[in-house]
Amino acid sequence: MNIPNYVARNARKYTRHEAVVAYEPSGVSRHSWGELNIHVNQFARYLQTEHGIEDGDRVALFLPNTYAFVVAHFAIQRLGAIVVPVNVRLATPELAYILEDSGARLVVTCKMTDAAVKPLQADDVQALWLDDVNAMLDGLPAQEMLCDCDAEEPCTLLYTSGTTGKPKGVLFNHQALLHVGMMFAVEMQYQPDSRLLSLMPFTHSAPLNLELIGGTIIGCTHVIAPTFTPDLLLDLTEKERTTHFFGAPVAYLLTAQHPSIQSRDLSSTTHWIYGGGPMAPEHAKRAQAAFASDQFYCVYGLTEAGPTGTLLLPDEHADKAGACGKRAAVFTEVRLVDDFNNPVGDNEPGEMQITGEGLMMVYWQNPEATAELFTEDGWIRTGDIAVRDEDGFYWIKDRMKDLIISGGVNIYPREVEDALATHPAVMEAAVIGIPHPEWGESVKACVVLKAELAAAEDELKAHLRPLLADYKIPRHIEVMAELPHNANGKVLKHVLRKQQSQ
Repeated sequence: MNIPNYVARNARKYTRHEAVVAYEPSGVSRHSWGELNIHVNQFARYLQTEHGIEDGDRVALFLPNTYAFVVAHFAIQRLGAIVVPVNVRLATPELAYILEDSGARLVVTCKMTDAAVKPLQADDVQALWLDDVNAMLDGLPAQEMLCDCDAEEPCTLLYTSGTTGKPKGVLFNHQALLHVGMMFAVEMQYQPDSRLLSLMPFTHSAPLNLELIGGTIIGCTHVIAPTFTPDLLLDLTEKERTTHFFGAPVAYLLTAQHPSIQSRDLSSTTHWIYGGGPMAPEHAKRAQAAFASDQFYCVYGLTEAGPTGTLLLPDEHADKAGACGKRAAVFTEVRLVDDFNNPVGDNEPGEMQITGEGLMMVYWQNPEATAELFTEDGWIRTGDIAVRDEDGFYWIKDRMKDLIISGGVNIYPREVEDALATHPAVMEAAVIGIPHPEWGESVKACVVLKAELAAAEDELKAHLRPLLADYKIPRHIEVMAELPHNANGKVLKHVLRKQQSQ
């Protein structure tokens, strides 16, 4: 079995059952599984006949959570091609790199997100605007086009920032992602009458593989919108009687402050799920009180693992909020090891490692990075340092690398540092994460300017805007006389972090 054939199966089993309810600027549209399958067939044939897309080709999706994304995603895979979801907040240079690295033959976009695409057309990048699916596909052949690729063939190429600042492509096959989707469906008790609210972008692994794929396996209804706001979360939960929501901790913390939350009927939701970072105990209590629910689930994982990993269940939050769970999810194992890959004891720090059925195939065209990621016995190194307490719960304590997680989104300092270095006044820059009460961390840049030049904070931020996605731009930039270095000239970021806490 492969991913897009579940759409065809649902069209036969649940022909008139709602598959997608899409809230978009143009209005609300509702599509059954039967209708979705017709559109997937039509768009697959369009890509094949008009753009020559075939087995193994890469097609990029530069789209928010819209009905067009859902149709295009399954249509690309139905041709045996590989879908490349790309974060719509990326700037033109960042998008250009991913298109070139993946070798994408086509990028599908829309009016909401095409600003970064338009400058690339002069470089012969082939783009397709998919705004009104019904109008575009009207009259095209709709006969069934089943995907005949097997489960071991690649289907999805997700890009995640590398420690050098250049994104790495994470390649998955159908089998891995079906296991990831089934894992989440089992753990979160998906049913055909479940209604999944997806406001986090499908261009990230958790919303895509846990919600869109997992819900499609079961035949759930996907309620989607192009962005997240507290108003949307509250409004759509009420209007659509959604049963599941996945978001970063900040989504809950922001919504918990909404002035009308106490008067909203959120009783339909049986699973409030968060990931991308744990909630501090006091934040978890605040969210549970605001949402009037104790049905909160924390999930921890890694894009390279699907994502799969561990989970913290509702009845464990009272005593263990802040931990990432006690056991690995279905189809998954986790372990803590020392620098020599030996198991560590309780309350001893070790690296969290993951194995299971949902692991990636390789980093795209990057055998060196692939070899570094996998252990000799096939486990994935997460780079996260954790301890397991005497009750068996895992607590993430630090990151082996300098990853910053802000609002559940990964930011790598080197990429920001390289962009700052292109300003003529910047001699040296170090980027760190500093605590933020809602986002977990925010980005701070410590900058040393060249002696004869000057640059204000606003000027440096303005310089970064065309180079980086907005969430990567430092909220704070501090000009310093010098940065702390060791004897080898390496910047001591732990010293900078310590200075922030003083």
